[in-house]
Amino acid sequence: MRPHSYPVKPATPDRPLTKEPAPVQHTATTPPQPHSGVVPEAPALRIGDLPSDHAADTAQLLKLIDTLRAEERRVLGFPGNLDFDYSHLGAALSVLINNVGDPTSSDASRVHAKDYEQAVVRFLSQTAAAHPDDVYGYVTSGGSEGNLFGLSLARRHLPNAHLYVSDQAHYSVAKAADLLGLTVVTIPSNDDGTMDAEALKIAAYFHRKVRPYGGRGPGAIVLATIGTTMRGAYDDVTELRKWASAAGEVYVHADAASGGLIAAHAPSGPRWNFQHGADSITISGHKLLGSPVPCGVVLARRELVAEPAPASEYTQASARTLGCSRSGLAAILLWSALRRLGHTGLRTHILRCLETAQYAVAQLTRAGAHPTHTTDSLTVCFDRPDDWIIRKWHLACEGPTAHLITVGHVSRTAIDELCQDLTTAPPHAA
Repeated sequence: MRPHSYPVKPATPDRPLTKEPAPVQHTATTPPQPHSGVVPEAPALRIGDLPSDHAADTAQLLKLIDTLRAEERRVLGFPGNLDFDYSHLGAALSVLINNVGDPTSSDASRVHAKDYEQAVVRFLSQTAAAHPDDVYGYVTSGGSEGNLFGLSLARRHLPNAHLYVSDQAHYSVAKAADLLGLTVVTIPSNDDGTMDAEALKIAAYFHRKVRPYGGRGPGAIVLATIGTTMRGAYDDVTELRKWASAAGEVYVHADAASGGLIAAHAPSGPRWNFQHGADSITISGHKLLGSPVPCGVVLARRELVAEPAPASEYTQASARTLGCSRSGLAAILLWSALRRLGHTGLRTHILRCLETAQYAVAQLTRAGAHPTHTTDSLTVCFDRPDDWIIRKWHLACEGPTAHLITVGHVSRTAIDELCQDLTTAPPHAA
């Protein structure tokens, strides 16, 4: 990845087109920086030469599960919905479900659940305002794989284009850009956390001027974030596509892992989907819906995806996916969750979560925590509290700001208890 800063103002001979980084302000609330090093070994977990005591190991794992379950109601700062129970499908843990290659392709093993995967892709294509026949998609290991797939399509389509990303983009985008050798142009965000469209226009115009490509321009690959990590903001796909066209042809990948399903049913109607101008979209499966395994779905306009080619004679499958062996378990879990909800149930669930976010704003205001909230987002930011509160409630923090995300397991009772802690002296200050 070759990062570039965006041009703030037109260039002059004595002023280069760069943006000076803002000085870092160190405050009492700035968290210590993690150090790199070797993770210490836990002797009790060491795998040795001889078989272990299976009963004791099972008891140890069940104890871990109980510990994790006991923390669920207090995990407020992270976007994974922990309110799920797939134990009725426990038998799925005793079989291999390997979706090798494309969801629409058969394969030699025939130990797959590709029909279920196709049903998930068709449902989410409709959610993203596309006819299922016009979209190619598959179940991924999560949003990061979806971003890599979408940006790989963009790079093949526009090999000379820069990648324009917000300073609020998910860190997986930088990883994908590095793997693909994309030149990254970082665009600043507005106060609400959305990408600054005017700054994007200036940057795109500048790169067309210095790389005209016969007057056509090099084009632009835009990464729109639908639900930013810290503020839950929705980039406007239609607006970003419009302003990026100053560089020539445009490809927009919407990283909708956190916010796509919410945006699809939000009363304010964020512009995020295929109808609004997205070329590819990634949606998380384990965040809003909840799942015991990380997963997601990537969708792309079918005409942008290469024609299927045989992976090998051995598999007898076609493969346009990034992964070869893929989780059929994730596909049936997503199918089960979406089948239970349907479009109507999903909308009802999201509106309930949005109501909880509004409740959190009201309670945090009463607690004097100065909350801020992006319209139709599940993310509520507030003043960073003491460390013991951060640890107790599993809050996510950045500088002087903490946030909570009102996914399905976050209850009003938990919010009330958090606010009570915010107005209470720490335990050691008696």
